[in-house]
Amino acid sequence: MSIKYLHTMVRVKDLEASMAFFSLLGLVETRRYENEGGRFTLIFMAPPTQPECPVELTYNWDGDDGLPSDSRHFGHLAYEVDNIYETCQHLMDNGVTINRPPRDGHMAFVRSPDNISVELLQAGESLPPAEPWESMENIGHW
Repeated sequence: MSIKYLHTMVRVKDLEASMAFFSLLGLVETRRYENEGGRFTLIFMAPPTQPECPVELTYNWDGDDGLPSDSRHFGHLAYEVDNIYETCQHLMDNGVTINRPPRDGHMAFVRSPDNISVELLQAGESLPPAEPWESMENIGHW
């Protein structure tokens, strides 16, 4: 028996805002599927060097009133980054709240526009603790 990772699916309320968020993380659209009969769009976004590891953004054209207000039960998506401080600064500069700052130089959490938790992990060894991150408090849930 064998198994192969395909993707992680998350439902989104605002497709453009969600695509913009994942683009800020460095993901690119790898595939798109629109189904007029089912009235939904699927957008697959992945790191440019890992097109085989996408997140699937599922957008229902007629809305999705059943979407939970807090997607904490989902868990999270996780991405490794070259420099966690630079990545978090880039996200903050573009209006993203850093829910769990990288105080340890290794791990941070942010949330997508649909409240999906995204973990960011420093590639390799942790960076030395640095300000302003070291003294930043958690904001909300992560």
